[in-house]
This record gives sequence, structure tokens and C-alpha cells, in this order.
Amino acid sequence: MKKHVIGAAVAVLLAGGALYGAYQVGLKHGTNSAQTSAASASVSLKAGDVDPKTGKKILYWHDPMVPAQRFDKPGKSPFMDMPLVPVYEDAGAGSAAVNVDSRITQNLGIRTVEVKLGKLDSVLEAPGNVAINERGIEVIQARTTGFVEHAYAKTTLDPVKRGQPLVTLYAPEWVAAQEEYLAVARAGSELHGNLRDAALARMRQVGMTEGQIRLAETTGKLQPRLSIASSVDGVITEVGVRDGMTVTPGMTLFRVADLSTVWVVAEVPESQASVAKPGQPITATASAFPGQTLTGKVDAILPDVNPATRTLKVRIELQNKNRQLVPGMFVNVRFGSQGSADKLLVPTESLIRTGSRTIVMVDSGNGGFSPAEVKTGAEANGQTEVTEGLKAGQKVVASGQFLLDSEASLRGTATRMESASAPAAAVAAQEHEGVGRIEAVSSDGITISHGPIPTLNWRAMTMEFMAPPTGLPKDLRAGQQIRFRFHLDEDGMAVLSSVQPVSAQGGTKP
Repeated sequence: MKKHVIGAAVAVLLAGGALYGAYQVGLKHGTNSAQTSAASASVSLKAGDVDPKTGKKILYWHDPMVPAQRFDKPGKSPFMDMPLVPVYEDAGAGSAAVNVDSRITQNLGIRTVEVKLGKLDSVLEAPGNVAINERGIEVIQARTTGFVEHAYAKTTLDPVKRGQPLVTLYAPEWVAAQEEYLAVARAGSELHGNLRDAALARMRQVGMTEGQIRLAETTGKLQPRLSIASSVDGVITEVGVRDGMTVTPGMTLFRVADLSTVWVVAEVPESQASVAKPGQPITATASAFPGQTLTGKVDAILPDVNPATRTLKVRIELQNKNRQLVPGMFVNVRFGSQGSADKLLVPTESLIRTGSRTIVMVDSGNGGFSPAEVKTGAEANGQTEVTEGLKAGQKVVASGQFLLDSEASLRGTATRMESASAPAAAVAAQEHEGVGRIEAVSSDGITISHGPIPTLNWRAMTMEFMAPPTGLPKDLRAGQQIRFRFHLDEDGMAVLSSVQPVSAQGGTKP
């Protein structure tokens, strides 16, 4: 009787065990099926797709231990025994974004303005200095050998008038040419004609001007001393002769600058250089002559930028009819509107200039604000042209933006510090071990042919390992079998921690 009872109990236990085992197999199979389904769905994703779990766009996948390496699809990390982690589109921007409650926004006085297209009255005023117009400089040179009898102009910056004598010369060649001409002129009429023309050509050949030649013709007398006069109204900028000097052909006697027009070199901000165009009419005022408006035009945009003030030099030709403007004077130049097409405009007060870049705080909706870098153009009447970084219809913060920018900078800095320190700490804590043969030894590290590294899922390969901070053992040489330990730094480079030679029997040497 007892035997039958025991047998029945055993049968019940066996049946229960079979049912439990079948249940576990089914559960495991069902779980694996669900995991396989989820895994296949994950593998089908690629960079640029929207993750159905989060609803966010995937930028790429990476290993948090080696964040610099990016992958365009999910999978297992080649560095660590772990799956790759997706990085979403708003992960970088959100770190510097700021969310502000609507009540706080009102209390802080945060005001937003819509970015619109419009015409910009590009009126720009720039300071400038008066300079000599180099196109109006007359150079007076000696045309023959002679002697200075008297120099009327003796100092630079002396004003001169057109036709005013500058110097009187005695030139032997001029005297000889005049004597030939006068001799022909005194002869009979039958000798005139070709001889007279030849005598006139002789005077021109030795360097006499038409005025000097006419003087000899009209007076009929020898002119042993002839004067050289200025051909323009202006000032003397160079004096090259004195009384009693001997001059030679090609020698510079004087330089005279015509002041009927002058140059003004204006300093225009580099960011607003597009306002000035060659040939553009301008107006100017001089502090020395209040109430007077001077007119001129842009002559050239000079290829010269002041590295300290970041200003571009614009050369302007200015009318100076009364010769009242003199070199060195200050003038204020006004560039008028160019009548250009519509431009993207924002209030100038909305710009945050950091020195190296320009930032605006963009209203992203629902109390969110994020910084955006922009490039700017011309500026006038409180409006600034935006050439890059914004679109029409966006809203930017026009007041209170400095508070938002400070908060965004702090958050961005904290996020960068956390993301930089977390991988470094994780990498430093992970040590790996391998066995291999030394192929080459240098002061910077060792080239090792090693076997597989299971902890990193590395296959056998030959690669270079950086030397540890304490340096390498001195007895290492190529061909040695070694056992080594290493870790990956924040850049993913393998850095040795320890190296021990391995004996022929497989043990490490002491």
C-alpha cells in the first residue's frame, strides 16, 4: 500500500515538473521573440530617422566611452561590450536653451520682435582726413644744363598761382639756340622759310617752352636768362634748387600740388563697407567751416584694413574750389542710401556682440529661448541687416536678452563639462589586459602584436600603445613576449599601465 502511494506522489511531481519546464520554455521563447522583434525594429533605424520610442530625430549613434567616434546605424560598440547609444537632434541645442515661465517673462520685461524684410536707409557717417590729390601734382624738371640765377620759391607749402615764376636760369644751350634763330631772323627774306623753321625746332630741342620761344620771337632780342613758371594754382611740396646751383637735365626743381580737388581718406567700419561704392556721390562737412556742405564722389575702396579698429579705408575726391581745405583737416563724410532691395532686418538692440561673433536670442515657443549666431551687414536708424542665421517670421528678443544669454551660457558650459568629464572617468576606470610580442620600441610607446582582447571585443592585431606616464621598463626589446595592461584615454588612444616580460615557460619574469 505504501509503495502505491509513494509511486503516485512521484508521478504527480514529475508531471508538475514537466508542466513547469514547458511553461518556462514557453516564457523564454516568448521573451526572446519580443526581444528579437524589438531588436529588428531598432536595427532598421538609421541616422536621420525618428525614434518611435522618443519621437525625436536620430543624428547618429556612439559609444559613451569613446564619444568622438560616430556611427550611422545601431549595433554593438567595437570598443566596449555594450550597444551603441543614439544621439538625438535636440541633445546639443537643448543644453544651451532656456525655458522661462510666462509670468517670469513678463516680470523680466522680455520683449520679442519679429524678423521682417524691409528696406534699409543705408546712411553712414564716417570721419576722414584731407590729403593731397596725387593726380594733381606737377613735377618741374630741368631740360638742359644751366645755372640758377634766382629761386623765387624757397620753402615748401608756399602758395603759388598759375603763371607765377619759380626760378630764373641761365642756360648756355638756350642762348646758343636763340642766337641761331635771331641770326636767321635778321638775314634777308630769301633765307627765311626752312632755316627759320629749323631754328625754331632747335630751340624746342634744347628744352625751351613755347612761352620762352614766343618771347624771343616777339622781342627780337636775346634772352640770356629765362624763368620757369608754375602751370597750376596750388602749394609747393618740394624745393630742389637754391641760388647759384648748377642743374642738369632731368633734375627735379619743384613739385607743385593742385588743390582745386583734394582727397579725403575716410575710415568705414568693415561690416558696413558695402555702403560705399566707387563713383557714388557723397556730402561732407568740415569742423573748420561750420554750415558749409561740400560735395564729392567715392574715388576708390582701398585694399587696406586697420587691424586695430577693423575699418576699411575709402578714398573720396572732394571739390575744393576756394582752396579752403588743406591737407590734414578733419571732415565728416556722409554716404547716402543706395536704394537696394529688401533685406532681412532686426532691431540693433537685439544683437549681442561678444567680440568674435554676434548672437541673438530666438523665441522657440512655449517659453523657450535659444541662442543663434548671426552675420550682420549695414546698420541705420536702429535697424541692422542680417545676412545669415535667421529667417523671416522668426522672433528675436529685443530686451532682456542679456539675462537669457547669460543663463544659456552657464547651462551650455555645465553640460559640456559634464559630458567631457563623464567619459574620461569611465575610460580611466576600465583596465584591459593582453598578451603579445613586441615588434618595435620607441620613446613614445611600443608596437605590439597581441591576441584578442575580450573586454574590448578586439580581435588579434598589431598596433601601437602609448607609454605610461611613469615611462617604459629599460630592458624591453623587439621579439619579447609580454603581458601588458592598458586603458583608453578620452581620445580613444591605448595607454599602457604596466608591461611584464613573459618567460619561455609562460610565467612572468620578476
